[in-house]
Amino acid sequence: MTSIIQNFRHALKYRGGWRGLLEHMYTNGDYPFKFGTYMGSDAAGNRYYENIVDYQLGQHRWVEPGDADNFDSSQVPPEWQGWLTCMNDATPAMEENYIEDKMKSLKVGEVSHAPYRNIVGHQEPFFNFHHMHNQSQIRSRGYNIGNHVVGLPPGAPDAYYTQPGSPYNEAFLRKHEMIGSLDQDGGRAYKSEMWKERLKTAAEKEAEKKAEQETWTKPYETAKTVERLSAREQAILARGGSLAK
Repeated sequence: MTSIIQNFRHALKYRGGWRGLLEHMYTNGDYPFKFGTYMGSDAAGNRYYENIVDYQLGQHRWVEPGDADNFDSSQVPPEWQGWLTCMNDATPAMEENYIEDKMKSLKVGEVSHAPYRNIVGHQEPFFNFHHMHNQSQIRSRGYNIGNHVVGLPPGAPDAYYTQPGSPYNEAFLRKHEMIGSLDQDGGRAYKSEMWKERLKTAAEKEAEKKAEQETWTKPYETAKTVERLSAREQAILARGGSLAK
């Protein structure tokens, strides 16, 4: 009981009062009661902490999202991802300071008048959409509504690359070509005979069935009304003669 009260007191001080504590309890789970040393933040406002005393290896580093309501794991930059997974112990700021210190003591063999310090040359600043470093996450949720989680507005194209021939590649989408319509105004257009059958009403199907039956029975009814000729009469007509009425 004493430890719980102490944690609440520490959390109230650490989170700046009851409002900050309750807000973090609602959005970040156990983070309100997880304390550590602030190691830095990124452009998305994510804050990174470390505590190697109270937590075991693998749980001693964590990130508190800048926007907990719309947070995605791909919003963690690669340099901070390496630090979180213990691939290195230096934060991005420490790495930059280390490189700057080493550059000061670097002995230059030849004088260079190049305007850039790297061999790549001029580079335009690169900005990740909504701080998403994994572009495959920037996709619509369907039905032309966009994706509010990653900030993709309705009607905007997806940002991830699709292979040629993929059903998600707009250049390879097969357009619907209608071959006819059951209505004069084109209200019930169809692209195949199977689709046409699905669009027909029960009355239309019954009328079509009756018309087909009439087509088959009409020759039989006609044959019954025609007077049959004898073999002699058929021979006379075959020779070009005529029958006496």
